[in-house]
Amino acid sequence: MIALNDKGAEIMKATFRHVKADIMGKITSGEWAPGGLLPNEMDLAESYGCARATVNRAMRELADEGVVERRRKAGTRVRQAPLRQARFSIPIVRAEIEEQNAAYRYTLISRAVQAAPHWLCARLSLDQGTQVLHLTCMHYADGLPYQFEDRWISLSILPQAEEADFSTLGPNEWLVSTVPFSDAEIAFSATAATPELAEYLGCAQDEALFTVERSTWLKEEAITFVRQTFRPGHRMTTRY
Repeated sequence: MIALNDKGAEIMKATFRHVKADIMGKITSGEWAPGGLLPNEMDLAESYGCARATVNRAMRELADEGVVERRRKAGTRVRQAPLRQARFSIPIVRAEIEEQNAAYRYTLISRAVQAAPHWLCARLSLDQGTQVLHLTCMHYADGLPYQFEDRWISLSILPQAEEADFSTLGPNEWLVSTVPFSDAEIAFSATAATPELAEYLGCAQDEALFTVERSTWLKEEAITFVRQTFRPGHRMTTRY
């Protein structure tokens, strides 16, 4: 809907759907990062040229969907983890290692932009031809191999990943600080070490290695798939 401001210029008078979609766009682009405080409803209503009630409805829906968290007097923030999975958060490899009082080191092994392979399209429900960023990385604890990371990021939802510098900051940390998620699928398994894994993790070929596979989505749009393979003897402990 078109309206006039007090100077007679044309402005767009947004509906709650427009407001909601624009807020989602700012969140997925990283302009409003996970944990970040959003502008208040009065300021948003003025910027969108609509009533505060319109913004309020958009915010209510986003809160109900677990995208934002609203608190009286504390404002509205981008939620770092989905509401229905509030007990789960994406672990940061650096933090895991430093919590063991070990020195952390990261190395980027490879980086390539390509069309998503068929298996990834099936796994994440991506359209054929979707461009993805493929990264392989190593994480070290006190100079010893800790984790081999094989990561795929959808550039349709995160185009800025193509220009991100992953030479010093791993995709694990970058994603957690850039975009929230609404759904996650996690699988734990034992994997026989391939020649590549044996080389990077310092183990024998075919040795059983603990592996975590994780896929995340934001509002039914795939964000990333990662396969994390750990050094021999790795244990994972969780507590709720």
